[in-house]
Amino acid sequence: MTDATPARGGKRPARSLKDILNSEAFRTLIYQVALAAAVVLLGLYLYQNVVTNLQRQSIATGFGFLDQVSQFEIGEKLIAYSPRDTYGRALLVGLLNTLTVSAAGIVVATVIGFSVGIARVSSNWLLQRIALIYVEIVRNIPVILQVIFWSAVIRNLPAPRQAVELFGLGFVSNRGLSFAVPAAHPAHVWMGAAMVLGIVLTVIGARMAKRHRENTGKYVDMLLPGIALILGLPLLVWLAFGAPHVISFPERKGFSFAGGASISPEFVGLMLGISLYSSGFIAEIVRAGIQATPKGQVEAARSISLRPRFILRYVVLPQALRVIVPPLTSQYVSLIKNSSIAVVVGYPDLVNIGNTVMNQTGQAVEAIAVMMLVYLIISLVTSTLMNVYNRLVAIKER
Repeated sequence: MTDATPARGGKRPARSLKDILNSEAFRTLIYQVALAAAVVLLGLYLYQNVVTNLQRQSIATGFGFLDQVSQFEIGEKLIAYSPRDTYGRALLVGLLNTLTVSAAGIVVATVIGFSVGIARVSSNWLLQRIALIYVEIVRNIPVILQVIFWSAVIRNLPAPRQAVELFGLGFVSNRGLSFAVPAAHPAHVWMGAAMVLGIVLTVIGARMAKRHRENTGKYVDMLLPGIALILGLPLLVWLAFGAPHVISFPERKGFSFAGGASISPEFVGLMLGISLYSSGFIAEIVRAGIQATPKGQVEAARSISLRPRFILRYVVLPQALRVIVPPLTSQYVSLIKNSSIAVVVGYPDLVNIGNTVMNQTGQAVEAIAVMMLVYLIISLVTSTLMNVYNRLVAIKER
């Protein structure tokens, strides 16, 4: 019997057109092209349908409305704005407000979440149970109800004339939180730059200390030097400018306060609601990360008489972060998106101002498209930054 198998190293026989058409790769390509064409056709149909309906209602399309005068006031803003400014600037004000409340919420949620997460694995039975009760409460109440609740609590605080005084440094009232701040001075810019320099030097020093510990086995504590750099350099700049100490204190004036700085009740209610809600999920992520640390390494650290705080700081948390960071990224992104419910308490975030712009101009599709694009960019940037940090704390294979 003759073997029909081609000799090793010989040329493979040419495939016929029928074989190509019947191949799995060709069918897969056809399916993908057909699906892509269907998506494109559906998009064109929807676009044409929207344009036709808008023209039928005499509504102009495009983003030219962003250059029109807004003619409405915004109560809380970080940049200069007046009703004579454009809709584009109004949306920028809303974007900055969204970023501010999101950043504050992330910081508060992280601090509370890590603290409660560590308490969840504490050897203290009472502390562990309190942390468990906290997590179960904040995780199982809808975030919008928590925002409304905290906003209502703040609005039921005493009026400014009966405001609770904070050791002479500020007031808590139904107008929010008013507190003393340093009066504007050129030294503050240089103090901020000095603090940034201190942070950079602390990071560099921490990396050098880590490398020294890996090479020699000798531990160098950078906690106190880091605090000295971050706080000491701005202090030296402050002294170099003659130690300006003019403080602007809030004072009762009619039904409000004058001087100092203030945080609106809408901001506080929204920030507390979204941060406490997210802190419950972050606490469970931290608990899972800590429990994922091999027990043998913890026992080894105890065997050499390391203090519990050093075990947590140098043995448990560095390894737990590799488990914590990926799901923590999702919680940060969710918190940012949850800030869009600010409209229920009247905080002028991007969605709230976007709704006003949409109602005044009738450009519903364009206004919503702008808001969707902005939230998409914020979420992608947040995910990218967290992925970079995740690579820094990941185990590096040798």
